[in-house]
Parts: sequence; C-alpha cells; structure tokens
Amino acid sequence: MNYLRRRLSDSSFVANLPNGYMMDLQRPTPPGSSTSSPASPATERRQPPSVPSQTQGPGSGSAAGSGSFLSSFSSVVKSAQMAQNVAAAAHAKSAAATAAEAAPTGSSQPAKPVIRKPKILLVIDDQHTDWGKYFRGKRLNGEYEIRVEQAEFSEINLASYVNSGCMVDMQVNKGGSKVVRSFKPDFVLIRQHAYSMIPGEDFRNLVIGLHFGGVPSINSLFSIYNFCSKPWVFSQMIKLYHSLGPEKFPLNEQTFYPNHMQMVTTPSFPVVVKMGHAHAGMGKIKVENQQDFQDITSVVALAGTYATTEPYVQSKYDIRIQKIGNNYKAYMRTSISGNWKANTGSAMLEQIAMTDRYRMWIDSCAEMFGGLDICAVKAVHGKDGNDYIIEVMDSSMPLIGEHVEEDKQLITELVINKMAHVLLGVATPQPSSVKRSASASPSQSAQGSPQRARSATTSPSQAFQPGPIPASSGPGSQKQSPQLNKSQSLTNTFTETLRGSLTDDEAKAETIRSLRQSFASLFSD
Repeated sequence: MNYLRRRLSDSSFVANLPNGYMMDLQRPTPPGSSTSSPASPATERRQPPSVPSQTQGPGSGSAAGSGSFLSSFSSVVKSAQMAQNVAAAAHAKSAAATAAEAAPTGSSQPAKPVIRKPKILLVIDDQHTDWGKYFRGKRLNGEYEIRVEQAEFSEINLASYVNSGCMVDMQVNKGGSKVVRSFKPDFVLIRQHAYSMIPGEDFRNLVIGLHFGGVPSINSLFSIYNFCSKPWVFSQMIKLYHSLGPEKFPLNEQTFYPNHMQMVTTPSFPVVVKMGHAHAGMGKIKVENQQDFQDITSVVALAGTYATTEPYVQSKYDIRIQKIGNNYKAYMRTSISGNWKANTGSAMLEQIAMTDRYRMWIDSCAEMFGGLDICAVKAVHGKDGNDYIIEVMDSSMPLIGEHVEEDKQLITELVINKMAHVLLGVATPQPSSVKRSASASPSQSAQGSPQRARSATTSPSQAFQPGPIPASSGPGSQKQSPQLNKSQSLTNTFTETLRGSLTDDEAKAETIRSLRQSFASLFSD
C-alpha cells in the first residue's frame, strides 16, 4: 500500500493511467459487495480485525477484503489529485501576483513621471542671433528637452576622449566677470566660419576636437573642415563641371598658384586675384593690366600664401541659390553704387523663382563631402547673357532677404529632426519647401522684376539686408502714399521705373545711374 501511495503521489504516473481508469475506481461499490464506508489506510491499520459472524457465508470475508482494498486505493488516488490541485492553484496565484506587480498602477496610485536628461545643443554663432528662443519649448520626439549653449569659436575650448567623448569649456559673463562652464554637447550647429587668414581666426583645431569626440553636427564636421580652404572646395566644383558639362554647370575659369613664384603672367585682363582664404570680399583685388599683376605678386609673396586668379566678369547682377534641408530660395542682387563688388556699397536685392537650372546647381553642390544640409551657390550673370558659378558656401552662409526669420525656423526644424534621427534613431521628415520660396513664376524670373530695393549705403556685412517694402499697385496705394517717408517714396519711384522698362537693359542702366545721385544726396547727411 505504501508503494501505491508513493506511485500515485507522482503526477507523471497518474497522468499516464488509461482513460477512464480513475473514474472506474471512484464509482460507488455495488450493493452486496460491501457496506462499509471508505477509510484511510492509517485508520484501517488502527482498527482491530473484526470477528466474522456465524451467519455469513464462506465467501463473505473475501468480498469484504476486496472492498476495503478498493476503498483505500480510491482514497489514495483522491489525495494525489488534491495535492495536484493545490499545487496548480498556488502556481496560478503566484503568476497573478507577479503580473499585478508588473502591470501599471491604477488611478489611485499614479506612476511617477520619468525625468529624462535634456539634450545639449551647442550653437557656434555670433551673439546677434539668440538661437535659444528658437529652440525654447521644443522637444526631441516629445520627450527630451533641448538645452542650448551658444558661443563663438573664440569663447570655447575643449578636450576629447576615446570613451567619454568631448567636454567643452565655455566662457560666460556673470556679473561682469568671466566664468567657465563645462558641459558635454550632444549636437553642434555651426554658423560661423571655422577658418580665416585673419590673425586669431583659425579654429580648425576645435573642429578636429569635436570630430575626435564623435559629436554629430550640421553641417558635418568633415565638410566643415574641408570648407576651410576655398581652392579645395573649388576643386570639387571642377569635378562637377567635368561630369555635368559647361552647359549644365557653367563654372567660372580659375587658376591656382601655390605661391608667388609661379605668378608670372595671366592669359587675359582684367582678372580678379584672391589671396588665401578669406570671407566677405576680403583679399580680393581687381587687376587691370600686367604691371598691376606684378605688384600684386609681391603682396602675395609678403603674405606667404597661395592665390587664385579668375577672369573678371562684367556683372549684370549676382545670383544666390540657397538650400536649407528641402527648402530652396533664389535671390538676385544688383549693385546700385557701381562698385565691381556687388556686396559693397548700395545694392538692390530681390527674390526670384527657383528654376530647374538653379535647383540642379544647388543639388549637385549639396552632395559635396558626404552631403551638405545647409549650403548656397553664388553665381554672376554677365552682360553677355551667360551665367558663371563662382563659389559654394556651407552652413556658415549669411541669411538674406525678407525671409530671414523663416530661414531661422527652417534651420531650427532641421536641427531638431537631425538630432532625433542621430540621437534617438527616430526618422522624421525634413523641413519642406514653403509656398513663399517659389512664389514667383518662371516668367518673373526671366524678366527679373524687382520685389525689394535696398535704398541705403551699407557695409559688406549688411549688403544683403532687405530694404523698405514698395507700395502696392492696388487701389489702396494712394491712401498709403502720404504715410511713406522720403526714402520709401524714392524707393517706390525707383522700383516702378524699373518695372516699366523690363525689356530694355540700357534704359534700366540709365535709370540706375540717374537715381544713384539721388540716393547719395538723400543719405549723405
């Protein structure tokens, strides 16, 4: 019996019994076989053996013994089944308790909000633009706050490590004294030139340090470093010139001299000599003849740098095509002051339509150095009717025109999307083109109808800023005329004069010359 009890307590043994076997054992004993109630084996052992009655037959003892055995066997089976049920119930209760602990708490016990560390964005730009207000309230994927740290290249220093990344030290003015604050940037937006030949403006070592620390950026640090040499960038444009052809990519011819010793002569005059790497028209000289060219050669020798020469193009107007993410804009700038540098003196700036030709230029140049998120192409439209591409700018390009605030918002969206993709692995769409960026029709681009006029003498850094808005030509323009000041009235007259002679270039040039004195006398005081 003990053997049966041990065997029946084994769940695997009970599970292997034939179907219906347990039910047969649990059936009640048929009448006449035995009238005794089932008893446990222990109780059976404690009961004394009963004396058979004299009236019972010879087979009654064997029948009672078999009934007692079956009752004991059935009791053991039931005990084994009860043990299995208790074990299954305990297991189910334990699983339910574990699930209850893992499940979120109800309204009676609200879950504690998860505090995520903000992502640090380092913006390298001058203090004229407060980038913090454009990123205020913005979050990455709706979860991570963006903390903006803005400084110029000259105000930061850094140390980069293989495992811990890049640590930046930034000088901050607090209470009239400079305090150094340290932080680890997660992303960098570079809106300042990393290199210029002006003493104290070589920050290529900081670009190397950020790249060494693995900090992602816009534009990429690889492209930022490559843009520290204009002839190096121009060599990439030469590849585009050869692959696309002069008709699709009209690159202005240029000659490179590694030093002054090779600057003996040039094929034709006048030429523009560019010394070293500089910006905003610095280091650029127009040379009319061979004697002046020899004089410039001595200056290049004193500077101890390389130089380039390119044929001077008699410009009708300058063209600038910019790309911010997927947003495109095109501008036309016409010099009013007569300076051969269109970014010097007075200039008229207007937005023109984005043609397929312009889009091909900017898209081709945007593939340089692994891709440029922000870039611009500068070209010159000569009086011979041809276009000449002269330069490509990266993310340090100045923002121009009347949509400066819109461009800053586009840069903000571009940075947020790039940070979410690089830091969180979230793919978000880039800023798309807005309707104002292509508001002008192709016919307006061909005609070149002015939209904005610059009516004041400006410095090279301000030459791209928009001027007063001309009065509308609708019925309400007469009501607005008395409220315009003298500068605005003159600007409107100048604009309407140009609009009336769009097809006559000589009349347009004559109008510019006749009004040049008016502009000079108006703002001379």
